[in-house]
Amino acid sequence: MSHRYSTPPRRGRAPSKPGAPAGQVQSLTRGFSILEALAKSGGGLKLTDVAHRVQLPPSTTHRFLSTLERMGYVYQAGDLGLWYVGLQAFTVGTTFLANRDFVAQSHASMHRLMEQAGETANLAILDGTEAVFIAQVQCHEMMRTLVKLGSRVPLHASGVGKALFAALADQQIDAILKVRGLPRITENTIVVPETMWAALRVIRQRGYSFDDEEHARSTRCVGAAIYDEHAEPLGAISIAGPSTRLADERIRQLGPIVAHIAEELTRHLGGRWPHPY
Repeated sequence: MSHRYSTPPRRGRAPSKPGAPAGQVQSLTRGFSILEALAKSGGGLKLTDVAHRVQLPPSTTHRFLSTLERMGYVYQAGDLGLWYVGLQAFTVGTTFLANRDFVAQSHASMHRLMEQAGETANLAILDGTEAVFIAQVQCHEMMRTLVKLGSRVPLHASGVGKALFAALADQQIDAILKVRGLPRITENTIVVPETMWAALRVIRQRGYSFDDEEHARSTRCVGAAIYDEHAEPLGAISIAGPSTRLADERIRQLGPIVAHIAEELTRHLGGRWPHPY
């Protein structure tokens, strides 16, 4: 008589199906989603608003918020019980900047750019198909252009964005144009691919970009990329100010200044400046 042997069933939780997220991973994803929702709000959010944005039940959302609060990543304040991003989130986030040497080393160049241009100087990095502002040196003018650190701008419609856009390989630019297109933001935004390609060729030739109220009305910007040793973009610096102060003649003066400081910073960081000017 033949006998069949089988492995006794294991006790405990059944294994997850292939591809299904583990409980811990799902919880981590939900926690980060809540932090991102609070960060994007620009202020505090009620529990119900947070729950709506992350598409979770209020009870589940409150449990995650309570855990994040104990860890210092969020806090609750005010008569309305609004939730805000906490100090620990800032501490973790600024570690990224501390670990990128070029951010700290860019400060002196940004300050010099601000003094020479008389306008606010900005530093941004490339993140996917957008530029993210990570540092700023404000000018001395009463009326000045300010950006929120961590805010994002499109590559096709901003000074830092266009400088970074032009620094990418043609294949990358073509892929971004196919995925994102050229959405209009103001009446001056470039929305025709042929016109954008022509603008990028000019940037590559002269070493600086020009945002002519393409992202924000009444604001003009001049930007230039900072490069690593492979002539790939580390980031971009720019100056920005009201159009009333940045007339065409002033832009022609400031463009080479921005490009020169970006070139100096590139070489200081051991990078290779690819522009022929």
